[in-house]
Amino acid sequence: MSDCIFCKIVQGEIPCKKVYEDDEVLAFDDIHPMAPVHVVIIPKSHISTLMDIDNKKIKIINNLIAAVQKVAVIKKIDASGFRTVINCNAEGGQVVFHLHVHVLGGRKLHDELG
Repeated sequence: MSDCIFCKIVQGEIPCKKVYEDDEVLAFDDIHPMAPVHVVIIPKSHISTLMDIDNKKIKIINNLIAAVQKVAVIKKIDASGFRTVINCNAEGGQVVFHLHVHVLGGRKLHDELG
């Protein structure tokens, strides 16, 4: 999608602080972190919401979870713990309509993070 900020990041039109990348996903530091570690992981293909994942696209969830694990190791929060969040649609808190996973950690997380 030409107006999607995450698609522009994937295409290199908007810079990001890359944490991890493979053929299917891109992970980068959130520009408005809510924890000492706050990484956003996106599929490189545009999928608007979690509700747009069907049986043909289910592999994308596997790719995202594998990337979560790699990011946790890279950011050294794999042993101490972390939170993953997928917001879905407006009332679920989704602001950018390109499927993404937030990985938050680096300190004990309390309920104020959602």
